[in-house]
This record gives sequence, C-alpha cells and structure tokens, in this order.
Amino acid sequence: MLKVKDLMTKQVISLQEHDNVQTARSIMNLGRIRHIPIVDKQGDFAGLLTHRDLLAVTISKLADIEAEVQDEIDASIPIHEIMRRDVTAIDPEMDLREAAEILLQHKYGCLPVVEDKMLVGILTEADFLKLTISLMDALDKMEA
Repeated sequence: MLKVKDLMTKQVISLQEHDNVQTARSIMNLGRIRHIPIVDKQGDFAGLLTHRDLLAVTISKLADIEAEVQDEIDASIPIHEIMRRDVTAIDPEMDLREAAEILLQHKYGCLPVVEDKMLVGILTEADFLKLTISLMDALDKMEA
C-alpha cells in the first residue's frame, strides 16, 4: 500500500510566524500556490496560511485603495495573527488512501506532513491529480 511519503511534496515552501502577509502574498503569487505551512523558530510545524486567509485581510477593490497602500497594510500584519493553528497534520507513514479520505471528507486543500513536530512535506489535491493522471496513463498503455 502506498504511504503519504510516496506522494507528498518534499520541497515545501514554508514561512515563519513572524514573517508578514506581504511576504506570504508574494510567495503565493510567484509560486502559484494556495497553502503555506508555517513553522516556529525551532522549525516545528505551527500552522497553515491559506489563500483564503489572505483574501480575508485584503481590502476590497471596491474600496478604491491603491496597491501600494495594500502592500503597506500587508507588511504590517505578521502571519501569526491570521494563520490557522487548528490544522490537521498527518504522518508520512500514513496510508495514502486514509489521507485521501481525510482530504475528501473535510474538503481540505492540503495536509501538512509532520514527523516529530517537524514539517517534512505537504500533501495536496494537486498531488492526487498527478497520481490520477499517472494511473490513467498506465491504464492506457495496458489497453494498447
């Protein structure tokens, strides 16, 4: 049976609690990612920042605010003020099917992978889509 460690993304972009919203927004935009795990000073997993969290602290475009003003506001907000701390994290040895069921049942976009409090990876919906495509390609080759 496949384990989480077999599919998870191991090269994870993470930030620290004291980093600011402007940094997080830039990383999400540049990397085209929707989730950033947050670690504390010791490197232990502390929480998660999502694209939705950033949207919640963004002033509406209808307010006619300039981008520079939004950037100043973002730079003044530390991540620890808006990040999610009540995050379900999983072990790299968990069965992949069990992790998939957690994602599906709770409608999570990702699951941080933690071992001995340390962030070791992240498992996302995109990882499962890549697996699905690989499986479909393998089935196509068997049929050919």
